[in-house]
Amino acid sequence: MSQKDSVIPFVFETLPVRGSIVQLDGAWQRMQLGHDYVRPAAEILGHAAAATALIAQSLKFDGTVTLQISSDGPLGMLVMQSTDELHLRGMVTAKKVDESTTFAELAADAHCAVTVDAGAMEQPYQGIVEMDSESLARSLENYFSRSVQVPSHLKLCTADTHCGGILLQHLPGADEALPEDDWRRLGLLAGTLRASDLVAGATPDLLKKLFAEDDVRVFRSRELHFRCRCSQSRVEEVLRLLGEAETRAALDEQGEIEVTCEYCGKMRTFDAVDVSRVFAGQAVTGSDAVH
Repeated sequence: MSQKDSVIPFVFETLPVRGSIVQLDGAWQRMQLGHDYVRPAAEILGHAAAATALIAQSLKFDGTVTLQISSDGPLGMLVMQSTDELHLRGMVTAKKVDESTTFAELAADAHCAVTVDAGAMEQPYQGIVEMDSESLARSLENYFSRSVQVPSHLKLCTADTHCGGILLQHLPGADEALPEDDWRRLGLLAGTLRASDLVAGATPDLLKKLFAEDDVRVFRSRELHFRCRCSQSRVEEVLRLLGEAETRAALDEQGEIEVTCEYCGKMRTFDAVDVSRVFAGQAVTGSDAVH
């Protein structure tokens, strides 16, 4: 049975290592809907989607994990979010990027921030790391090592129809118990994962193929979904933050105001009556239904 749009946690029976493997199919295609992403931008967005899902899976929390990359270079902004229920949304903006743009060029002078915002926390936890010129995976390995102090192996891959990856991490207290040769060997095996391996989804059989010499205990898979949390009420709040004078100036110039969600592409239109209602304090609370 195929396990598409899912993440599977697992542990090694004889080694103090835990892991998870993820594949996004429909959710990944939905993220690209309405966006004409050039290949390098789409690839890093797919890597970010898989990585954020893997990070969310590895944590016990109630809230959101946000992976954000920003720079003054070609990659202006990338944001990927996952809730504890593995509801994902993400977007990327890139300029002066074409098919020949390398990852090093795309992520030049960029920083990557991972923010965990859990309801029980007084304030969100954020770790920031410089982007490694090799890959997003290497950048996040550095994040785990420096900010979380958890040695990790991460492999990410993206295709037109799906994306995915695999994350291996030391179990707490495993530094001395885990032979370095075994840790290096597992990293090399995880690094062989290709997008073509995930065509049928993330499956226990794939894990057995990757780690044929090891006893792997596989746990129940978890489903992933694309979910956008935009709503009418949140858009109206943005207009209030913009201010009535500036909002009405835009209305006078354009005849109506169109606001498009960068995550899901849903467009909301405001005419003169809508704007008056928003700033009269009579805005009806919009539905927070997700798409």
